[in-house]
Amino acid sequence: MQKAMTILGIESSCDDTAASVVHLSLETKTKDWKISSRISSAKILSSEIFSQNSLHENYGGVVPEIAARAHAENLDICVSLSLKNAELNASEIDLISVTSGPGLIGGLISGTMFAKGLSKSLGKPIIGVNHLAGHALSPRLSEFSLGNPALEFPYLVLLASGGHCQFLEVMSPSKFRRLGGTIDDSPGEAFDKLAKLLGLGYPGGPLIENCAKKGKINRFNLPKPLFKALTCNMSFSGLKAAAAREIEKNFQYSSEEKKAVFINDMSADFQKTISDIFAEKSKIAMTSFREKYYKNLTGLKFCVCGGVAANQSIRQCLENTSKKLGFEFFAPPIELCTDNGAMIASAGAEIFLERGCIERELEIRSRWPLDTESAPLIGSGKRGAKS
Repeated sequence: MQKAMTILGIESSCDDTAASVVHLSLETKTKDWKISSRISSAKILSSEIFSQNSLHENYGGVVPEIAARAHAENLDICVSLSLKNAELNASEIDLISVTSGPGLIGGLISGTMFAKGLSKSLGKPIIGVNHLAGHALSPRLSEFSLGNPALEFPYLVLLASGGHCQFLEVMSPSKFRRLGGTIDDSPGEAFDKLAKLLGLGYPGGPLIENCAKKGKINRFNLPKPLFKALTCNMSFSGLKAAAAREIEKNFQYSSEEKKAVFINDMSADFQKTISDIFAEKSKIAMTSFREKYYKNLTGLKFCVCGGVAANQSIRQCLENTSKKLGFEFFAPPIELCTDNGAMIASAGAEIFLERGCIERELEIRSRWPLDTESAPLIGSGKRGAKS
C-alpha cells in the first residue's frame, strides 16, 4: 500500500505562472473490507511563481492576451525550476495536478495542455482541479505542513480573492455548499480599482494595505452595501464608486503632503469598510454553520483564504470575530494565500485519494462554481454560472 505521494501542481488561471512539488505522507485505514488512504502530513519541496505584475502594471489590471502569452513562455521554465529545487526528476512524480478552471481561458489552456503533454510522456495520472477548491482546501495544506492535526471536515471558509468572494461550507475535498458571496465585484477588484484611481500601481491590495497603515479612519463616509441584510451576500461596486467620487472631489491637492495624507486616509477607510463588511457577514455565516453542525462537531472552525486573506488587518479582524463566536480561526501563511502551485498539488491529491481522476474535470472552463446546486449569485450565460 502506498504510504506517500509526490505531486506536481501547476497553476496558470490568471496572471501568475506557478508550479510546486508537494510530498505527502499517507496513512491507510480499513473499513468494511475497503482500504482508504488519507494525508497525515505534508512538505512543500518547492514552490515557484513567475509573477506578471510588471506586464500588467501600466494597465491597472490583467490583460488576458498578455497573460496567456506569458504563461505559454514560462510554464516549462517554471516547472523545470520547481523540479530542480525539489531535487527530483520528473519521473519521480506520482501525480500531476493542474488548474483547469475557473479563470482566464488562455492561461487555463496553456497550463492544462502542458500538463496533459507531461502526463502522456511520463505515463503519470493527471487530475484537473478547480482553482477555488485549491484556495478552499489550502488551510488544510497549511496545517498538514506544520505537522498539526488535520483541519477536519466540515469547516466554514471565506474565500476572498481578486476574482471571487464567497462563504463556503467545506464538507469534503469535492463537496462545497455556498452560503453567500458578492453579487458584483470581488474585494480584490475593488482594491485594484482604488489603487489605480489613487495612482499607486498594481496589484492594489498590498499597496492599499501599506498606505492604510499610515492613514486615519473615519475621514470619509463610505457606504457598506447590503450590510444590514440578513444574508451572507455582499456588494463592493457601490463602495468602489463612492471612493471614486471622493477622489474626484479632491483631485486638486494644495501640496504633495496633503495628497499623501488623503491617499493614506482613503486607503485606511476603504480597508476598514471591507473589514467591517466581512466581519458582519461572517457572523451571519458562523451562526448558520453552528446551527447546522454544532451537534456533530467537537470544535467549530472558520478559515479565511485567497489573495485578500494576505491582508493582515482583515485577518486580525476576522480572527477577533471568530473568537467572539466560539470558532477556532485558521488562515494559511501569506505565500499560500495568493495563487500558487502548492495548493493545486495538495487539492488534487485530496480529490485523487477521495475518488480518483475524472476525465471531464480536465475540461477547460472559464467558469466553474464549487457549489453547482445553488442558484448563481451573479447569473450565467453560455459559459455557465459565474459563481
